[in-house]
Amino acid sequence: MEIKAAVTKEKGALSIEKAELSGPKATEVLVKIIASGVCHTDAAGIQGFIPWVKFPMVFGHEGVGIVKEVGSAVDSLKIGDRVGLTFPSCGACSYCLNEAPYACDHVNELFFSGAYKDGTFRIRQNGRELGSFFGQGAFADYVVVDARNAVKIDGVTDEKVKYLCSLGCGAQTGAGAVLNRCKPEPASTLVVFGAGGVGMAAIMAAKIAGCVKIIAVDIVAERLELAKEFGATDIINAKEIPDVAAKIKDLTDGGAHYSIEVSGVPELSLQAIQCLRRLGTAVVSSVTGPAEISVVIEPMIMNPSITFAGLVEGGSNPQAFIPRLVEYYKAGQFPIDRLVEFYPFEDIGKAFEDSHSGKVIKPILLFD
Repeated sequence: MEIKAAVTKEKGALSIEKAELSGPKATEVLVKIIASGVCHTDAAGIQGFIPWVKFPMVFGHEGVGIVKEVGSAVDSLKIGDRVGLTFPSCGACSYCLNEAPYACDHVNELFFSGAYKDGTFRIRQNGRELGSFFGQGAFADYVVVDARNAVKIDGVTDEKVKYLCSLGCGAQTGAGAVLNRCKPEPASTLVVFGAGGVGMAAIMAAKIAGCVKIIAVDIVAERLELAKEFGATDIINAKEIPDVAAKIKDLTDGGAHYSIEVSGVPELSLQAIQCLRRLGTAVVSSVTGPAEISVVIEPMIMNPSITFAGLVEGGSNPQAFIPRLVEYYKAGQFPIDRLVEFYPFEDIGKAFEDSHSGKVIKPILLFD
């Protein structure tokens, strides 16, 4: 079938063009896209910062839409279901079989190469194969995805479902870092470095978990003020505080129990370690490419028994975790709709500009 897609043929380029989409195979579904989130990971891929990305590619990995066709082996979804699209996984490696698809053995090729798990492609243009980012390519009006990375969303109208794009990646990354990896005890303290969409989701999740002190760190005053509305008890503007880690230790009587780094600034991973108390845990969940930081093992990690952890996609099993986040949303505890600004698909370039500048926390593209 003919589709309209934002095609990236070379680094930094983006053009809305017509292409051809193959129908779904046995384990796949065809989805009409209602809306698609714009994420910094898309920008990193388009700019060539992710080494596994191969052009040409259709980016977009936070789609929501309606199932229009199901493959012969799909029994978890039916035509007419509203779905949120999330990250792909093979379903057969030891990690997938143990409900840890975020750690799938094939994560790099399935996320970034553009090919599906059978090694083939679904989009073509003038006889040339186009990749589908994250097994979605959701900057298009129709996509084919494996049923594993399409999650049914119940009890939400078409009007409301368009607000939930970030559940597929950004929101589950932030919330999952808190709820799935840190699992903070009530009355514990937690710091979030970066008050963008992922960081705001982490702040909301920390409030849900009952953290007694939630500290947001950023350099944009407006975002910090908004973070207080979502649960931050304290805010730190890093442009105004010369020693952020020391300030956090003052606020937490010697150091935080947990820290989450989602800013994408490598140096803040170091602050995420330095701000902790003994037995603390720092979780890094941002894209930083080949960046390096200098960690002195004995005094910073071993002696205080600090855990320094990396985490992809919030340590989520999406088929279980995304419905949980939907319930928090419907209960008013996870108000990610307040982070959103909508753009017509044709204004995708402007959406990326506003995301990069920080003018908008979560741009979402709308399709006819």
